[in-house]
Amino acid sequence: MGLTKKQLEHLGTRLQEERARVMKELGYYDESFNTTLQGSDGDLSSYSFHMADQGTDTMEREKQFLFASQEGRYLWHVNQALRRLYTDPKEFGKCHQCGTAIGFERLDALPHARLCISCKEKEEDAKRR
Repeated sequence: MGLTKKQLEHLGTRLQEERARVMKELGYYDESFNTTLQGSDGDLSSYSFHMADQGTDTMEREKQFLFASQEGRYLWHVNQALRRLYTDPKEFGKCHQCGTAIGFERLDALPHARLCISCKEKEEDAKRR
């Protein structure tokens, strides 16, 4: 038995909220990249002369890029889930591996989930080896 219309609407809302949150965070990081880049384009007033300061600035910039790429991947998964939900709502919530229902509780916690718990555990075990 598939998800009810009310459950699908709830998951659609959850996915939209997650998408908006990630977009906002990525936008925030985009602003901070621009600020950092403006400071590093030769404007000596914001240039740090001390090597330790430069190292800290570089490390902060790298952390921002890493976070943005993780959020970017997450956003891709959320967008894919929205696409699946709207193109084929009857199939949404079924495991891509074994075809069984993923379960509303799991989807509510992780609305972009593609695998049921047991298939996800098998995938994680295979990665650990």
